[in-house]
Amino acid sequence: MTRESLNGKLISVRDLHVEFRGRHFTARALEGVGYDVGTGETVCLVGESGCGKTVSALSILGLLPSPPAFVTGGEILFKGEDLLPKDEGEFQAVRGNQISMIFQEPMTSLNPVFTIGDQIKEAILAHEEISDRELEARCVSLLKDVGIPSPKDRMRDYPHQLSGGQRQRAMIAMALACNPDLIIADEPTTALDVTVQVQILKLFQKIQKERALSILYITHDLGVVAQIADRIFVMYAGIIAEQGSAREIFHSPRHPYTMGLLASLPARTRRGQRLYSVPGAVPDPSNKPPGCPFHPRCNFTQESCARNFPGVCDWGDGHLARCPVLYKNPELIP
Repeated sequence: MTRESLNGKLISVRDLHVEFRGRHFTARALEGVGYDVGTGETVCLVGESGCGKTVSALSILGLLPSPPAFVTGGEILFKGEDLLPKDEGEFQAVRGNQISMIFQEPMTSLNPVFTIGDQIKEAILAHEEISDRELEARCVSLLKDVGIPSPKDRMRDYPHQLSGGQRQRAMIAMALACNPDLIIADEPTTALDVTVQVQILKLFQKIQKERALSILYITHDLGVVAQIADRIFVMYAGIIAEQGSAREIFHSPRHPYTMGLLASLPARTRRGQRLYSVPGAVPDPSNKPPGCPFHPRCNFTQESCARNFPGVCDWGDGHLARCPVLYKNPELIP
């Protein structure tokens, strides 16, 4: 299987709808979500907890439990082929082989009763037939590539014997084991201290450059996004509120929610002032407000915002935002 050209879309999520159904409720987790990742590109999904970032990523790999989750519409095109109609056997051929995922907390993802080496070997043997000698050499090489010292010795270690940063590096080694085209990283540095976080982000950049990988990076941390993103998709309450290049999002935000997130960054606040926070909370997906889902928290809300679901406004060069108020009244933009 060959990788697409750098100008192509490796994966394209189109108009994705996902519901969670209970006996007495239906939660609309995703409502028409769409984004794409080009080959060799880092795309960041940004938003508060509960906005649908992880749900969209799990949909790509067919990992949503059904029931209670149901995909009610849309497409997920990977190299032009829709993943959604695939059965479990077909998904297993994709997971770990062409698309890998790195989760937030490695201690809940790594098996505590198997060594690091055995778990990397398992990831490889699920998709390839390889001699024991080649398998051992490849695992050692992967641990070396992700910056784990004394990789031969670490092969025999159990997860609890490694530091938090080393465990996350081991997870990255597992994700790279079969040379995937796309890595989905779901808050992979949240549980790490700042120094280790920087090391892991630099590792992602190094690996991407060496392997021409595509990365879909899920985070709520705009500080992380500023370091690694080529393009950014800002999610809110199951929709894409704004999308654009990293430069456009950071320097010319065009959705009030994005503006609020940026205003809450400590670097944008003068010393001695109280940190800004967006008022209110993400709405319950089973009880969303009518109209624009952000209007109860918005500083620019108008009467129409409570009635009409916002359309997509095109600010040019792929910069889109769901805020007709600012689009029609650009003089309101601070």
